[in-house]
Amino acid sequence: MPYLLALDQGTTSSRAIVFDTGGKPLGVAQQEFTQHFPQPGWVEHDPLEIWQSQIQTAREAIQRAGVAPAEIAAVGITNQRETVVLWERATGRPVHRAVVWQDRRTAGLCEELKQHGYEAAFRQKTGLVLDPYFSGTKLKWLLDEVPGLRERAGKGELCFGTVDSWLIFNLTGGRVHATDVSNASRTLLFNLQTLEWDPHLLGVLGIPKAVLPQVRPSAGVYGHTVAELLGASIPIAGVAGDQQAALFGQACFEAGMAKNTYGTGCFLLMNTGPKPVASQRGLLTTVAWQLEGEGAEYALEGSVFVAGAVVQWLRDGLGIIQKSADVEALAASVPATDGVYLVPAFVGLGAPYWDAYARGTLVGLTRGTTKAHVARAALEAIAYQARDLVGAMEADAGLGLSELRVDGGATVNDLLMQFQADILGKAVLRPEVTETTALGAAYLAGIGVGALSKAEIAERWAVDRRFEPRMGEEERARLYAGWQKAVERARAWAE
Repeated sequence: MPYLLALDQGTTSSRAIVFDTGGKPLGVAQQEFTQHFPQPGWVEHDPLEIWQSQIQTAREAIQRAGVAPAEIAAVGITNQRETVVLWERATGRPVHRAVVWQDRRTAGLCEELKQHGYEAAFRQKTGLVLDPYFSGTKLKWLLDEVPGLRERAGKGELCFGTVDSWLIFNLTGGRVHATDVSNASRTLLFNLQTLEWDPHLLGVLGIPKAVLPQVRPSAGVYGHTVAELLGASIPIAGVAGDQQAALFGQACFEAGMAKNTYGTGCFLLMNTGPKPVASQRGLLTTVAWQLEGEGAEYALEGSVFVAGAVVQWLRDGLGIIQKSADVEALAASVPATDGVYLVPAFVGLGAPYWDAYARGTLVGLTRGTTKAHVARAALEAIAYQARDLVGAMEADAGLGLSELRVDGGATVNDLLMQFQADILGKAVLRPEVTETTALGAAYLAGIGVGALSKAEIAERWAVDRRFEPRMGEEERARLYAGWQKAVERARAWAE
């Protein structure tokens, strides 16, 4: 049986997992790396540390799986998106630390671009909003602010890439400088209609085309690893940004299918099919994936800034639980919040509001309110925020969601998953394999070398537990109306 190696390069750690073609994980390794904060609002990584941690975990995962490197049919890569790496084409040496997706140093530049009337063009061509979150303005900052880089970039001496490109370049010994359509679509430089780098937007940001990677489908052979790195020369055949990889790993292959990843924040993606859907409700339009020889598939994406982080706040900020796992029992000790709502806008509100000035708000308190009511309100807040996104997606796409597939750490919380089903009025499905991001990368690689098909992947996707809504429509509407009032209070803070 052939095996698949997934490299899952995240914001705080690098992971590697060996799967069999049935999607079963056989060997896992993980390694954290250093976060650098040179100034308030700035976040950087050392690209060489990313590379070393990723190659070490790859070797460890293969060893732990007990398979020979030559038995691995393909490598799939999934990665933290939007993070910018810039390196020398000739030597492979980084010319600056990676500027991470969380970094806010280009906020002023984004405002300047808006004032000059460019926002509509970026929105229409890329499906994104003008925000420091995305790669384009970070790259412009590096070229403008680091002496000599702009001139060198224009001469073709430098390579720009998101983390996938950096890993591909190193794995192939510098032979391949490429990215996939899903990662390219997060840069502010990529046209969703043409699936090419957009000359007008490159001009606006002053990005020389010579620095850009070649854009390829998400499944297909990019090149082969240098044999000495992993013990065999293995084709790199699947690449996708982490959230798109999770959508693929959840087998959301039809328009209207959606997944929600519950981590520190939440990322909810809905497959919208072969045409990009422009959002009128604060969502992002993105490429989901593209298989070799086929057209691209698109998705709508909504980001919630604080999801699992609200449980950490209960633990570390309020001290009402000792460990995160305690929250379920405490919340379950009361049958309802008794009208208490917690809006966890600790860093503003993400989609669909995009309100940077909103602040965390706790409303509906009485003398009878206990820490159990607050804990329950915190869990329900995670589900309410997902309901906000689903409502916006259904309206934008003109598609009704029949069920929501879920993954991420918080999905072990049955109380949260049941309330999610209740407040959505839709079934919530937790899969047997919750490593969906890495699994999606592995599956794309399997398709890239012809070892798998989408039909086989869809057939193998298996449910661990299905949560059906139990709440009546009247109760659902009443509770959600209360949430919407609480959000108004949170947003009124800045007025």
